[in-house]
Amino acid sequence: MDKGFFGWLNVLACLLILLKTDGFYVDITYVQSAVAKGAVCLDGSPPAYHWDKGFGAGIDNWLVHIEGGGWCNNVTTCLARKNTRLGSSKQMVKQIAFSGLFSNKPQFNPDFYNWNRIKVRYCDGASFTGDVEAVDPATNLHFRGARIWRAIIDDLLAKGMRTAKNAILSGCSAGGLTSILHCDNFHSLLPATTKVKCLADAGYFINTKDLTGTQHIQEIYSDVVKTHDSAKNLPVSCTSRVAPSLCFFPQYAAQTIRTPLFILNAAYDSWQIKNILAPGVADPHGVWHSCKLDIKNCDSDQIKTMQGFRLEFLSALQVLGSSPTRGMFINSCYAHCQSEMQETWLRDDSPVLNNKTIAKAIGDWYYDRSPFQKIDCPYPCDSSCHNRVFDPQEHPEL
Repeated sequence: MDKGFFGWLNVLACLLILLKTDGFYVDITYVQSAVAKGAVCLDGSPPAYHWDKGFGAGIDNWLVHIEGGGWCNNVTTCLARKNTRLGSSKQMVKQIAFSGLFSNKPQFNPDFYNWNRIKVRYCDGASFTGDVEAVDPATNLHFRGARIWRAIIDDLLAKGMRTAKNAILSGCSAGGLTSILHCDNFHSLLPATTKVKCLADAGYFINTKDLTGTQHIQEIYSDVVKTHDSAKNLPVSCTSRVAPSLCFFPQYAAQTIRTPLFILNAAYDSWQIKNILAPGVADPHGVWHSCKLDIKNCDSDQIKTMQGFRLEFLSALQVLGSSPTRGMFINSCYAHCQSEMQETWLRDDSPVLNNKTIAKAIGDWYYDRSPFQKIDCPYPCDSSCHNRVFDPQEHPEL
């Protein structure tokens, strides 16, 4: 047997050890009934989710978490996603690993381990806001995210969520944005007696200029809203005040959300640094390439620019106000999505603010044990960070 075979055995052994300690696999559920409603992925396939059922005292508690994966802002970029897992349930793996916020072990997830934990797969490209009836036969693209949202929630309500005692709508990245945009709607679909709160992990994307002074992300969001006809499905409390495309940004949409909301975000969000501050189009010579892969590679000028981004991020957060129903865990890490992985959610070496892990801060906030609104000191002050280091071969940019 060659060395390659033993190498694969070692990888497999490591994965099994990881799953034994931190996670487990959960099967996919396809919502076939959604197809008749036109609630389909970009390619017309049924939406899907993964559900690990609640047990014991958590049997009537529901955590609905939305997967992330960016957006597609025109026919070209949506076609590029159409035959991937971000555009088709046919391309989704049949099982995914649950850990962190999804863990079913009290030592890894003390407040939510026995809840019904659902991960909703993301396949519409517009944070579940689109609804275009017409389908161009030339592309066969379906822009139906808002319909998917309702079909998934209706399916879960029918499977027991209609009697929920406690419920959380959460999400990571584009899914974190979904949890903000659909927060009050989620609340309205549950019984008045249900305790409902929302959690946005790495979903607080800010409206700021790139390195060249161009409104890069604003242009992309405007195209997303136009392509998917999202305006009618964005919070009316926002679209009645500002242009609908701006309501894709949490700093405008979240101001008027009535449901308690927790913002978990790195102040130096790695996706935002890579795609909002320093996208490829704003850095044609790749001066920022190495810095974006690993913050330790950034020179003093780049760090200064990133410190400026942090201040803009904190300014965009201020519009949420200081209501005790708002939760906030803003650490000074180079990271993106910190609730889904055990290492950042709850472990001996997990990130902390005021000596609290993310899991403890969110649990205390949800159960009203104590409020949590903390903002970290500037980089590089926080030694508890798990800063992301990216593979040069896997570096997608908008």
